[in-house]
Amino acid sequence: MSEIIETNDLQKQYRMGDVVVEALKGVDFTVHEGEFVAIMGPSGSGKSTLLHLLGGLDLASGGEVFLADRRLTRLRDTAITVMRRRHVGFVFQFFNLLPTLTAAENVALPLLLDGQSVKESSARVTETLEQVNMGNRAGHMPDQLSGGEQQRVAIARALVTDPEILLADEPTGNLDSSSGEQVLVILRRACDAAGQTIVIVTHNPTAAAFADRVVFLQDGALVHEILGGPFDVSAITEAIAHVNV
Repeated sequence: MSEIIETNDLQKQYRMGDVVVEALKGVDFTVHEGEFVAIMGPSGSGKSTLLHLLGGLDLASGGEVFLADRRLTRLRDTAITVMRRRHVGFVFQFFNLLPTLTAAENVALPLLLDGQSVKESSARVTETLEQVNMGNRAGHMPDQLSGGEQQRVAIARALVTDPEILLADEPTGNLDSSSGEQVLVILRRACDAAGQTIVIVTHNPTAAAFADRVVFLQDGALVHEILGGPFDVSAITEAIAHVNV
């Protein structure tokens, strides 16, 4: 498998008054095509910062990010926007659905922004909603859906452009265990059946257990990883204990 995500000496600093906070300290990280990777670590370890840099949602202070053979850190803002729109899908903890649009309209939005008409996008939207078992809720507004249903719509929106890479920040963090498992099954299926590359940030050992590989961040540095998943949850909890020693 070839590499689809790579970082070299990736750094991110934030200034808080007179204090410089090092969120990432020279991270070297690689993800291969079709791999499902979970990123874990305590609060403040740099997990979400790393994910945002991988997706071009934030700018690095130093180092390089390569995404689908493109050097993200050398692209202009407009090129990064197009790159995200066509090659990367994002899923967030709090769904980020537009409250005035139906489920189908929310899913269609990335296609419409990329120049397709409503008519052109209709079949793909229907197909993707069916893929996440939400075809019968296409006409519902977000406030008519449960949290788990909203997250499945958000995943459909991320998948509708058939991106090579899907990045998810705590995708089960706002869900009960049953809804969270449904979301993880959908992500695992997208990886296995469609060959999509999945990278999730999570604090939840059950979510991380669905991954092929789990990497651990601590104080802005990669400190450990385990391979050979999907895993038993016990393997994840043992790894967490090892990292925290």
